[in-house]
Amino acid sequence: MFRWLVKVLLAGCVAIGVIAGSVYQWGSYPYADQVAVLAYHHLDDTDKSNVTITPELFRKQVSFLKEKGYRFLTLSEFRDFMNGKDVPRQSVLITFDDGYESFYTQAYPVLKELGIPAVNFVVTKDLAEPKTPILTTLSEEQIRQMTSETDFIDFQCHSHDLHQKVDGNPLLTTLLPTEGRIETAAEYGGRILKDTRACVSRLHALHSQAVDMYAYPYGMYDRQASDLVGQAGIRYAFTVKSGMVTRKDDVMQIPRINAGNPSITPEKLHRTIMRRAVKAHFSG
Repeated sequence: MFRWLVKVLLAGCVAIGVIAGSVYQWGSYPYADQVAVLAYHHLDDTDKSNVTITPELFRKQVSFLKEKGYRFLTLSEFRDFMNGKDVPRQSVLITFDDGYESFYTQAYPVLKELGIPAVNFVVTKDLAEPKTPILTTLSEEQIRQMTSETDFIDFQCHSHDLHQKVDGNPLLTTLLPTEGRIETAAEYGGRILKDTRACVSRLHALHSQAVDMYAYPYGMYDRQASDLVGQAGIRYAFTVKSGMVTRKDDVMQIPRINAGNPSITPEKLHRTIMRRAVKAHFSG
């Protein structure tokens, strides 16, 4: 029995090695029943940060993936996948967080030219005064324009007014001081429900697509926060945990792969997706 078990384990290791070796030798592993959800934030030629890349690098990344046979999903197709429908091999969903204006000025022209779908998770409070934040954000008119010109650019929730921290703690998961005391659990729950519903309502007024997705501010959440945004109408929530998406994932804890760091070349992004896909295949 022990020898048989050893042989099985060795065979599994060999299989993983063969597939992993194929990824590096031939440069592709045509994964199925998985989606690589890519996460971006800001595009700019001069701004520097670990979540800012140049428009040129963004174009090179998506063009390279397209040449490698990746298929870019719309948000509707991603919903279908999570609900059991098949999607093409090597499927990818592009996401942006924070609703920066650079999505309109830098990313959107590339996406529109190449016919690549994407979703931006917007902090809807900023829509009223897009010039107020340190980085200019999208305006209501820009969102209306992009959703009217295409049927593959979408906008979803990144909260209405929770993309902040108090003493280093995110507003989404923290009981806040109020009138000389700490808010009660009921007050906290009401605050999160009100904020999430406000975000959904503001976006509903700008486009006709369903608004049922949420990216947790700073990627920070807990079970209570997740339950509350779900009660407010959110059906899918995205994290910053790195990994491929499978149908076995909790729909309120969807992983993503960071693509928006300036060190990530097109080739490095491709290799990262391949490694995550092989890992997901064998861990599933």
